[in-house]
Amino acid sequence: MTIAKRRFDRRSSRLTRPLAATALAFALTTGATACAAQAPEVPAHTTITHDDSEFTGTFQHEFADVEGVRMHYVKGGSGSPVVLLHGWPQTWYSWWEIMPELAEHHTVYAVDLPGLGDSTGSPTGYDKATLARYVHTLIAEQLGVRDARVVGHDLGAAVAFQYAAQFPEDTELLGYLDLPLPGPAMDGAAYRSLSWHIAFHSQPRVPEAVVGNDVRDYLELFYPQVAFEGSSFGGTAQRSPFSDEEIDEYARTYSRPEVLKGGFELYRSLDKDAADTEAAAPVEVPTLIMTAQGQLEGVRSTVEPHMTDIVRAVDVPRAGHWLVEENPEFVTEELLRFLGRSRS
Repeated sequence: MTIAKRRFDRRSSRLTRPLAATALAFALTTGATACAAQAPEVPAHTTITHDDSEFTGTFQHEFADVEGVRMHYVKGGSGSPVVLLHGWPQTWYSWWEIMPELAEHHTVYAVDLPGLGDSTGSPTGYDKATLARYVHTLIAEQLGVRDARVVGHDLGAAVAFQYAAQFPEDTELLGYLDLPLPGPAMDGAAYRSLSWHIAFHSQPRVPEAVVGNDVRDYLELFYPQVAFEGSSFGGTAQRSPFSDEEIDEYARTYSRPEVLKGGFELYRSLDKDAADTEAAAPVEVPTLIMTAQGQLEGVRSTVEPHMTDIVRAVDVPRAGHWLVEENPEFVTEELLRFLGRSRS
C-alpha cells in the first residue's frame, strides 16, 4: 500500500465512526452486546493502531525498563536496524505513516523518549545527552543493536546527534531532521529568541499552568504555526497537516501532567544542550540532513562544525517543520536511499 493511500484510508476511517457509534447504541438497546462485553479492553497505547491491520501485521508495541524508566517502543520489519526518535509535541507515532515502507527493508524501532509518550517514569535529565544514554541503553545494551541507523526529528534530532557523538561504535548512520543544533553557533539565549514558543516553553512552571487544562486545544493551534503554509512561511497559519485522529493521539499522552512537564523540560535544558554540543566529539558517521523548505542553510550552519561526513543535505519541497506529515513520499525516498548505505 502506498503512503498516500495509507493516509487517505486512515482519514477516511474516521468518517465511519459515527456509523459505528449508532450500531453500538442499537446493540445496547437490543441486548446484542452480551458477547462483545466479554472482549478484552484494548490498551491505550495500542488503540491508535488497533484497527490498522497492515500496521499490526508488522509492528508490535514493547516495553523495557531502563534505569528506572519504563520505555515504550514499537518494533517491526527485518533487515538492518533503524531507530526513530521523535520531537515535540509528538511521540513515536509521528513516524507511523512511513514505518511500513521502512520495515520492508529494515528492522524499525520507533521509540517514545524517556518520560514522553507512553514511556513512564522520569529520566535523570531532559538534556539530549542524557536522553541519548537512555536510548542507547535500550537499543544497544538491552536489545543488542550495535549497528543502529539513528534518525531523529526536531528535538529528537539533537538526541540522535548525541547518540552518535557518545556511541560512535554503535552508530552506523545518522539522520538529522529539521533542527538548528544548540551549541556554539546558537547558544541557549539565541535559541530562545528563535520563536515565541521556545521562549514560552523554557519558562519554569508557566507553560504547564497555561496549557494544562487545554492540552488538545493548544496542540491543535500549535501544529499549523510551523507548517509550510503556517505563519513562519508567510501564510495564515490556519492549515494543519495533522488529522483530528493524530491530534487526539498526541493529546492523549501530553494530557498526562508528567508528560506535559517532560515535554517542556526538553526546552528548559537548552543551555546544557548547547554546552554538551560544544564538549562533544565531532560525529564522524555518515550523516543525512533534511530540513523544511528554505531552511537548509540555517540548520546546516549550526551542525556542519560538528559533523565531518555529511553525505547529503536537502530541504524537503512543500514541507514546513512537519516533514513526514507534509511530504512523506519525499522523506521516505530520501531515507531509504540513505539507510541502504554502509558506514564503510
